[in-house]
Amino acid sequence: MAAKTTKTKKKEILVLGGGPAGLMAAIAAARHGAKVTLLERMPEPGLKLCASGGGRSNITNTLANEVFMDKLGRQGRFAEPALSVMGSVLFREFLASIGVPTHAPEGVRVYPVCENATQVRDALQAEAVRCKVKVMTNMQVVELIRTGDRVGGVKLSKGSMLADAVVIATGSCGYPALGGNDSGYALARSVGHTMAQLAPALVPIITRERWPGDLAGVSLSDVRVWIELPGHSREGLRGDLLFTHNGISGPAVLDMSGAIARLLTKQFAVPLRLDLLPKETAAETLQRFDEWRTRAGKKMLVNLLSEDVGLPHSFARQLLALAGAEPEVIAAVLPGTIRDQLVGLLHGLLLTARDTEGFKRAMVVRGGIALRDITPETLESEKLWGLYFAGEVLDIDGPCGGFNLQWAFASGWLAGLAAAGALPK
Repeated sequence: MAAKTTKTKKKEILVLGGGPAGLMAAIAAARHGAKVTLLERMPEPGLKLCASGGGRSNITNTLANEVFMDKLGRQGRFAEPALSVMGSVLFREFLASIGVPTHAPEGVRVYPVCENATQVRDALQAEAVRCKVKVMTNMQVVELIRTGDRVGGVKLSKGSMLADAVVIATGSCGYPALGGNDSGYALARSVGHTMAQLAPALVPIITRERWPGDLAGVSLSDVRVWIELPGHSREGLRGDLLFTHNGISGPAVLDMSGAIARLLTKQFAVPLRLDLLPKETAAETLQRFDEWRTRAGKKMLVNLLSEDVGLPHSFARQLLALAGAEPEVIAAVLPGTIRDQLVGLLHGLLLTARDTEGFKRAMVVRGGIALRDITPETLESEKLWGLYFAGEVLDIDGPCGGFNLQWAFASGWLAGLAAAGALPK
Protein backbone atom coordinates (compact mmCIF):
# COMPACT_ATOMS: atom_id res chain seq x y z
CA MET A 1 0.00 0.00 0.00
CA ALA A 2 1.46 3.37 -1.04
CA ALA A 3 2.39 5.79 1.73
CA LYS A 4 0.37 8.98 1.98
CA THR A 5 2.15 12.13 0.81
CA THR A 6 2.01 15.14 3.09
CA LYS A 7 0.91 18.30 1.31
CA THR A 8 3.14 21.22 2.26
CA LYS A 9 1.17 24.19 3.55
CA LYS A 10 1.56 27.22 1.30
CA LYS A 11 3.23 30.24 2.84
CA GLU A 12 0.62 32.97 3.39
CA ILE A 13 1.72 36.48 2.48
CA LEU A 14 -0.07 39.80 2.81
CA VAL A 15 0.99 42.64 0.51
CA LEU A 16 -0.09 46.08 1.67
CA GLY A 17 -0.55 48.47 -1.26
CA GLY A 18 -1.58 47.89 -4.85
CA GLY A 19 0.81 50.23 -6.62
CA PRO A 20 3.70 49.08 -8.84
CA ALA A 21 5.77 47.77 -5.91
CA GLY A 22 2.83 45.95 -4.34
CA LEU A 23 1.65 44.36 -7.58
CA MET A 24 5.16 43.13 -8.39
CA ALA A 25 5.64 41.75 -4.87
CA ALA A 26 2.34 39.91 -5.09
CA ILE A 27 3.13 38.41 -8.52
CA ALA A 28 6.66 37.36 -7.50
CA ALA A 29 5.48 35.67 -4.32
CA ALA A 30 2.50 33.96 -5.97
CA ARG A 31 4.62 32.67 -8.87
CA HIS A 32 6.83 30.98 -6.31
CA GLY A 33 4.12 29.06 -4.54
CA ALA A 34 2.84 31.45 -1.89
CA LYS A 35 -0.78 32.16 -1.11
CA VAL A 36 -0.95 35.93 -1.55
CA THR A 37 -3.56 38.51 -0.58
CA LEU A 38 -3.08 42.10 -1.72
CA LEU A 39 -4.77 44.79 0.38
CA GLU A 40 -5.38 48.17 -1.30
CA ARG A 41 -7.00 51.07 0.55
CA MET A 42 -8.29 52.79 -2.61
CA PRO A 43 -11.26 51.58 -4.74
CA GLU A 44 -8.83 50.17 -7.31
CA PRO A 45 -5.10 49.42 -7.43
CA GLY A 46 -2.41 51.46 -9.19
CA LEU A 47 -4.09 54.85 -9.55
CA LYS A 48 -0.78 56.70 -9.26
CA LEU A 49 0.77 54.38 -11.84
CA CYS A 50 -2.10 55.18 -14.22
CA ALA A 51 -1.25 58.89 -13.94
CA SER A 52 2.51 58.49 -14.31
CA GLY A 53 4.30 60.26 -17.12
CA GLY A 54 1.21 62.27 -17.97
CA GLY A 55 -0.56 58.98 -18.66
CA ARG A 56 2.25 57.68 -20.93
CA SER A 57 4.14 55.96 -18.09
CA ASN A 58 7.90 56.35 -18.34
CA ILE A 59 8.32 52.98 -16.62
CA THR A 60 12.11 52.61 -16.69
CA ASN A 61 15.20 53.60 -18.70
CA THR A 62 18.03 51.97 -20.61
CA LEU A 63 20.84 52.97 -18.25
CA ALA A 64 23.17 50.30 -16.89
CA ASN A 65 22.63 49.42 -13.24
CA GLU A 66 25.80 51.22 -12.11
CA VAL A 67 24.76 54.46 -13.79
CA PHE A 68 21.21 54.02 -12.52
CA MET A 69 22.45 53.70 -8.93
CA ASP A 70 24.63 56.81 -9.29
CA LYS A 71 21.55 58.78 -10.30
CA LEU A 72 19.81 57.70 -7.09
CA GLY A 73 22.46 59.56 -5.13
CA ARG A 74 23.60 58.75 -1.61
CA GLN A 75 21.22 55.80 -1.24
CA GLY A 76 21.84 54.33 -4.67
CA ARG A 77 24.00 51.38 -3.63
CA PHE A 78 21.14 50.06 -1.48
CA ALA A 79 19.22 49.34 -4.71
CA GLU A 80 21.83 46.97 -6.14
CA PRO A 81 20.27 43.64 -4.98
CA ALA A 82 16.84 44.66 -6.27
CA LEU A 83 18.24 45.73 -9.64
CA SER A 84 20.15 42.47 -9.91
CA VAL A 85 16.90 40.47 -9.82
CA MET A 86 14.69 42.88 -11.80
CA GLY A 87 16.77 45.54 -13.57
CA SER A 88 15.45 47.35 -16.61
CA VAL A 89 16.36 44.61 -19.12
CA LEU A 90 14.68 41.87 -17.08
CA PHE A 91 11.72 44.10 -16.33
CA ARG A 92 11.12 44.84 -20.01
CA GLU A 93 11.26 41.10 -20.70
CA PHE A 94 8.77 40.52 -17.90
CA LEU A 95 6.40 43.16 -19.30
CA ALA A 96 6.64 41.68 -22.79
CA SER A 97 5.73 38.27 -21.32
CA ILE A 98 2.48 39.67 -19.90
CA GLY A 99 1.54 41.48 -23.09
CA VAL A 100 3.13 44.92 -22.67
CA PRO A 101 5.94 45.46 -25.21
CA THR A 102 8.11 48.51 -24.57
CA HIS A 103 10.26 50.92 -26.55
CA ALA A 104 12.71 53.75 -25.97
CA PRO A 105 11.84 56.28 -28.70
CA GLU A 106 14.41 58.83 -27.49
CA GLY A 107 17.06 56.26 -26.61
CA VAL A 108 16.98 56.36 -22.79
CA ARG A 109 13.48 56.69 -21.38
CA VAL A 110 11.39 53.54 -21.77
CA TYR A 111 7.63 53.59 -22.37
CA PRO A 112 5.06 50.93 -23.17
CA VAL A 113 4.57 50.83 -26.95
CA CYS A 114 0.89 51.60 -26.34
CA GLU A 115 2.04 54.71 -24.36
CA ASN A 116 -0.86 54.08 -22.00
CA ALA A 117 -0.08 53.82 -18.29
CA THR A 118 -3.46 52.30 -17.49
CA GLN A 119 -2.71 49.33 -19.75
CA VAL A 120 0.47 48.67 -17.76
CA ARG A 121 -1.54 48.66 -14.53
CA ASP A 122 -4.23 46.45 -16.08
CA ALA A 123 -1.65 43.93 -17.31
CA LEU A 124 0.00 43.73 -13.88
CA GLN A 125 -3.35 43.32 -12.19
CA ALA A 126 -4.39 40.63 -14.67
CA GLU A 127 -1.13 38.76 -14.07
CA ALA A 128 -1.67 38.96 -10.33
CA VAL A 129 -5.16 37.49 -10.73
CA ARG A 130 -3.80 34.79 -13.08
CA CYS A 131 -1.31 33.87 -10.36
CA LYS A 132 -4.28 33.54 -7.96
CA VAL A 133 -3.47 36.64 -5.93
CA LYS A 134 -6.55 37.70 -3.98
CA VAL A 135 -6.94 41.45 -4.54
CA MET A 136 -9.04 43.26 -1.91
CA THR A 137 -9.78 46.98 -2.29
CA ASN A 138 -11.06 49.60 0.19
CA MET A 139 -9.04 47.85 2.91
CA GLN A 140 -7.51 49.93 5.70
CA VAL A 141 -4.70 48.32 7.70
CA VAL A 142 -4.34 49.89 11.15
CA GLU A 143 -1.82 47.69 12.96
CA LEU A 144 0.74 44.91 12.55
CA ILE A 145 0.20 41.73 14.53
CA ARG A 146 3.34 40.47 16.29
CA THR A 147 4.04 36.88 17.25
CA GLY A 148 7.17 37.05 19.34
CA ASP A 149 9.93 38.40 17.14
CA ARG A 150 7.97 37.73 13.93
CA VAL A 151 5.11 39.43 12.16
CA GLY A 152 1.89 37.46 12.43
CA GLY A 153 -0.50 39.42 10.22
CA VAL A 154 -2.42 42.69 10.29
CA LYS A 155 -5.37 44.27 12.03
CA LEU A 156 -7.84 46.03 9.75
CA SER A 157 -10.36 48.75 10.46
CA LYS A 158 -12.75 45.79 10.67
CA GLY A 159 -11.29 42.43 11.63
CA SER A 160 -7.80 41.02 11.14
CA MET A 161 -5.83 38.70 8.84
CA LEU A 162 -3.03 36.33 9.79
CA ALA A 163 0.04 35.69 7.63
CA ASP A 164 3.54 34.23 7.60
CA ALA A 165 4.97 37.40 6.03
CA VAL A 166 3.86 40.95 5.31
CA VAL A 167 5.16 43.26 2.56
CA ILE A 168 4.63 46.98 3.17
CA ALA A 169 4.40 48.62 -0.27
CA THR A 170 2.04 51.44 0.66
CA GLY A 171 3.94 54.18 -1.17
CA SER A 172 4.47 57.70 0.14
CA CYS A 173 2.21 60.49 1.31
CA GLY A 174 2.56 62.24 -2.08
CA TYR A 175 -0.49 62.90 -4.25
CA PRO A 176 -3.20 61.83 -1.76
CA ALA A 177 -5.90 62.12 -4.45
CA LEU A 178 -4.27 59.09 -6.10
CA GLY A 179 -3.86 57.13 -2.89
CA GLY A 180 -0.83 58.71 -1.25
CA ASN A 181 -0.91 58.28 2.52
CA ASP A 182 1.30 57.81 5.56
CA SER A 183 -0.03 54.43 6.68
CA GLY A 184 3.18 52.56 5.86
CA TYR A 185 5.26 55.03 7.85
CA ALA A 186 3.04 54.54 10.91
CA LEU A 187 3.19 50.75 10.66
CA ALA A 188 6.99 50.82 10.38
CA ARG A 189 7.36 53.19 13.34
CA SER A 190 5.12 50.97 15.46
CA VAL A 191 7.74 48.18 15.37
CA GLY A 192 10.76 50.42 15.95
CA HIS A 193 11.75 51.75 12.52
CA THR A 194 12.90 55.35 12.22
CA MET A 195 12.07 57.89 9.53
CA ALA A 196 14.19 60.15 7.36
CA GLN A 197 12.71 63.63 7.08
CA LEU A 198 9.94 63.83 4.47
CA ALA A 199 9.93 66.46 1.73
CA PRO A 200 7.89 66.72 -1.48
CA ALA A 201 9.95 65.93 -4.59
CA LEU A 202 9.29 66.00 -8.33
CA VAL A 203 6.94 68.85 -7.50
CA PRO A 204 6.47 72.33 -9.08
CA ILE A 205 8.08 75.33 -7.38
CA ILE A 206 6.20 78.45 -6.24
CA THR A 207 8.23 81.61 -6.82
CA ARG A 208 8.20 84.89 -4.99
CA GLU A 209 8.19 86.66 -8.37
CA ARG A 210 4.70 86.99 -9.87
CA TRP A 211 5.61 87.41 -13.53
CA PRO A 212 5.99 83.64 -14.25
CA GLY A 213 2.23 83.37 -13.72
CA ASP A 214 1.68 85.68 -16.71
CA LEU A 215 3.54 83.12 -18.84
CA ALA A 216 1.73 80.00 -17.54
CA GLY A 217 2.01 77.23 -20.13
CA VAL A 218 5.05 78.75 -21.88
CA SER A 219 8.09 76.45 -21.96
CA LEU A 220 11.81 76.96 -22.54
CA SER A 221 14.04 74.19 -23.89
CA ASP A 222 17.42 73.24 -22.43
CA VAL A 223 17.74 75.57 -19.44
CA ARG A 224 20.42 75.15 -16.77
CA VAL A 225 19.13 75.71 -13.23
CA TRP A 226 21.16 75.90 -10.04
CA ILE A 227 20.67 76.84 -6.38
CA GLU A 228 22.48 80.09 -5.68
CA LEU A 229 23.71 79.25 -2.19
CA PRO A 230 27.12 78.34 -0.74
CA GLY A 231 27.82 74.63 -0.96
CA HIS A 232 25.64 74.07 -4.03
CA SER A 233 27.24 73.44 -7.41
CA ARG A 234 26.76 76.05 -10.10
CA GLU A 235 26.69 73.19 -12.58
CA GLY A 236 23.09 72.56 -11.52
CA LEU A 237 20.75 70.59 -13.73
CA ARG A 238 19.75 70.98 -17.37
CA GLY A 239 16.40 70.35 -18.98
CA ASP A 240 13.22 71.94 -20.22
CA LEU A 241 11.48 74.51 -18.02
CA LEU A 242 7.76 75.27 -17.83
CA PHE A 243 6.17 78.39 -16.40
CA THR A 244 3.09 77.74 -14.25
CA HIS A 245 0.42 79.90 -12.64
CA ASN A 246 2.46 79.88 -9.43
CA GLY A 247 6.05 79.63 -10.62
CA ILE A 248 8.08 77.05 -12.52
CA SER A 249 8.15 73.35 -13.31
CA GLY A 250 9.71 71.08 -15.96
CA PRO A 251 12.28 68.27 -15.65
CA ALA A 252 15.25 70.28 -14.38
CA VAL A 253 13.13 72.06 -11.77
CA LEU A 254 11.34 68.89 -10.70
CA ASP A 255 14.62 67.01 -10.23
CA MET A 256 15.86 69.84 -7.99
CA SER A 257 12.61 70.29 -6.08
CA GLY A 258 13.38 67.77 -3.32
CA ALA A 259 16.57 69.64 -2.40
CA ILE A 260 14.71 72.97 -2.57
CA ALA A 261 11.93 71.62 -0.33
CA ARG A 262 14.47 70.49 2.27
CA LEU A 263 16.13 73.93 2.24
CA LEU A 264 12.75 75.62 2.67
CA THR A 265 12.32 73.84 5.99
CA LYS A 266 15.31 75.86 7.26
CA GLN A 267 14.89 79.22 5.49
CA PHE A 268 12.12 81.37 4.05
CA ALA A 269 13.33 81.39 0.45
CA VAL A 270 15.82 79.71 -1.88
CA PRO A 271 17.47 81.75 -4.68
CA LEU A 272 17.66 80.01 -8.06
CA ARG A 273 19.60 81.01 -11.17
CA LEU A 274 18.66 80.12 -14.73
CA ASP A 275 21.05 80.02 -17.67
CA LEU A 276 18.74 80.23 -20.67
CA LEU A 277 21.56 79.69 -23.19
CA PRO A 278 23.82 77.03 -21.63
CA LYS A 279 25.33 76.10 -24.99
CA GLU A 280 27.10 79.46 -25.31
CA THR A 281 29.09 81.75 -23.04
CA ALA A 282 28.11 85.25 -21.97
CA ALA A 283 30.87 86.62 -24.22
CA GLU A 284 29.40 84.82 -27.22
CA THR A 285 25.95 86.17 -26.41
CA LEU A 286 27.39 89.69 -26.15
CA GLN A 287 28.97 89.22 -29.58
CA ARG A 288 25.58 88.10 -30.91
CA PHE A 289 24.02 91.39 -29.72
CA ASP A 290 26.78 93.41 -31.38
CA GLU A 291 26.25 91.52 -34.64
CA TRP A 292 22.53 92.30 -34.51
CA ARG A 293 23.36 95.99 -34.23
CA THR A 294 25.23 95.92 -37.56
CA ARG A 295 23.35 93.35 -39.66
CA ALA A 296 19.79 93.66 -38.29
CA GLY A 297 19.78 97.10 -36.70
CA LYS A 298 16.21 97.96 -37.74
CA LYS A 299 14.72 94.79 -36.31
CA MET A 300 12.95 94.85 -32.97
CA LEU A 301 14.97 93.09 -30.32
CA VAL A 302 11.96 91.06 -29.16
CA ASN A 303 11.77 89.49 -32.62
CA LEU A 304 15.50 88.77 -32.74
CA LEU A 305 15.34 87.08 -29.34
CA SER A 306 12.48 84.99 -30.61
CA GLU A 307 13.69 84.20 -34.14
CA ASP A 308 17.46 84.03 -33.66
CA VAL A 309 17.74 82.77 -30.07
CA GLY A 310 14.58 80.69 -30.06
CA LEU A 311 12.89 82.19 -27.03
CA PRO A 312 9.07 82.24 -26.99
CA HIS A 313 7.89 85.71 -28.02
CA SER A 314 5.97 86.29 -24.79
CA PHE A 315 8.99 85.41 -22.70
CA ALA A 316 11.26 87.62 -24.83
CA ARG A 317 8.94 90.56 -24.05
CA GLN A 318 9.13 89.74 -20.35
CA LEU A 319 12.92 89.59 -20.51
CA LEU A 320 13.04 93.06 -22.06
CA ALA A 321 10.79 94.35 -19.29
CA LEU A 322 13.05 92.86 -16.63
CA ALA A 323 16.04 94.57 -18.27
CA GLY A 324 14.23 97.92 -18.34
CA ALA A 325 14.02 98.05 -22.15
CA GLU A 326 11.11 99.37 -24.19
CA PRO A 327 9.14 96.51 -25.81
CA GLU A 328 9.63 97.96 -29.33
CA VAL A 329 13.34 98.78 -29.02
CA ILE A 330 15.37 98.02 -32.13
CA ALA A 331 18.84 96.51 -32.15
CA ALA A 332 20.60 99.60 -33.54
CA VAL A 333 19.63 101.86 -30.63
CA LEU A 334 19.84 99.39 -27.77
CA PRO A 335 21.80 101.11 -24.97
CA GLY A 336 24.93 99.29 -23.85
CA THR A 337 23.72 99.17 -20.24
CA ILE A 338 20.47 97.45 -21.31
CA ARG A 339 22.41 95.07 -23.57
CA ASP A 340 24.66 94.05 -20.66
CA GLN A 341 21.61 93.64 -18.43
CA LEU A 342 19.98 91.34 -21.00
CA VAL A 343 23.12 89.21 -21.32
CA GLY A 344 23.19 88.91 -17.53
CA LEU A 345 19.56 87.79 -17.49
CA LEU A 346 20.05 85.28 -20.29
CA HIS A 347 22.89 83.62 -18.36
CA GLY A 348 21.77 84.16 -14.77
CA LEU A 349 18.08 85.00 -14.45
CA LEU A 350 17.18 85.09 -10.74
CA LEU A 351 14.01 83.48 -9.43
CA THR A 352 13.24 82.96 -5.76
CA ALA A 353 11.60 79.76 -4.56
CA ARG A 354 9.33 80.54 -1.61
CA ASP A 355 7.48 77.21 -1.49
CA THR A 356 6.64 74.06 -3.42
CA GLU A 357 3.19 72.89 -4.41
CA GLY A 358 3.50 70.43 -1.56
CA PHE A 359 2.71 66.78 -0.97
CA LYS A 360 -0.64 67.17 -2.73
CA ARG A 361 1.20 67.58 -6.07
CA ALA A 362 4.37 65.58 -5.34
CA MET A 363 4.69 62.53 -7.58
CA VAL A 364 7.57 61.39 -5.34
CA VAL A 365 8.48 62.04 -1.71
CA ARG A 366 12.06 62.40 -0.49
CA GLY A 367 12.69 60.64 2.81
CA GLY A 368 10.70 57.80 4.35
CA ILE A 369 11.58 54.68 6.30
CA ALA A 370 15.30 54.79 7.09
CA LEU A 371 17.35 52.14 5.29
CA ARG A 372 19.74 51.31 8.14
CA ASP A 373 17.38 48.74 9.71
CA ILE A 374 16.49 46.99 6.45
CA THR A 375 18.57 44.26 4.81
CA PRO A 376 19.17 45.31 1.17
CA GLU A 377 19.61 41.73 -0.07
CA THR A 378 16.05 40.81 0.98
CA LEU A 379 14.38 44.10 1.99
CA GLU A 380 13.44 42.41 5.26
CA SER A 381 13.10 44.38 8.47
CA GLU A 382 15.83 43.93 11.08
CA LYS A 383 13.27 44.90 13.71
CA LEU A 384 10.65 42.25 12.99
CA TRP A 385 11.25 39.01 11.07
CA GLY A 386 8.90 38.33 8.19
CA LEU A 387 8.24 42.02 7.57
CA TYR A 388 9.42 43.36 4.19
CA PHE A 389 9.37 46.77 2.50
CA ALA A 390 9.26 47.85 -1.14
CA GLY A 391 8.95 50.99 -3.22
CA GLU A 392 8.57 54.61 -2.31
CA VAL A 393 7.76 54.00 1.36
CA LEU A 394 11.54 53.67 1.80
CA ASP A 395 14.04 56.53 1.96
CA ILE A 396 15.20 56.26 -1.62
CA ASP A 397 14.19 58.40 -4.60
CA GLY A 398 15.50 59.42 -7.99
CA PRO A 399 15.07 62.06 -10.68
CA CYS A 400 12.60 62.15 -13.56
CA GLY A 401 13.19 59.52 -16.22
CA GLY A 402 11.82 56.20 -14.99
CA PHE A 403 14.04 55.90 -11.91
CA ASN A 404 11.33 55.86 -9.28
CA LEU A 405 9.07 53.42 -11.10
CA GLN A 406 11.98 51.09 -11.87
CA TRP A 407 12.93 51.12 -8.18
CA ALA A 408 9.31 50.32 -7.25
CA PHE A 409 9.10 47.42 -9.69
CA ALA A 410 12.50 45.99 -8.77
CA SER A 411 12.13 46.34 -5.01
CA GLY A 412 8.64 44.87 -5.15
CA TRP A 413 9.95 41.84 -7.02
CA LEU A 414 12.82 41.33 -4.57
CA ALA A 415 10.57 41.69 -1.52
CA GLY A 416 8.04 39.25 -3.01
CA LEU A 417 10.72 36.66 -3.76
CA ALA A 418 12.24 37.03 -0.29
CA ALA A 419 8.87 36.84 1.48
CA ALA A 420 8.07 33.63 -0.41
CA GLY A 421 11.46 32.14 0.47
CA ALA A 422 12.38 31.96 -3.20
CA LEU A 423 15.77 33.71 -3.14
CA PRO A 424 18.86 31.51 -3.70
CA LYS A 425 20.62 30.75 -0.43
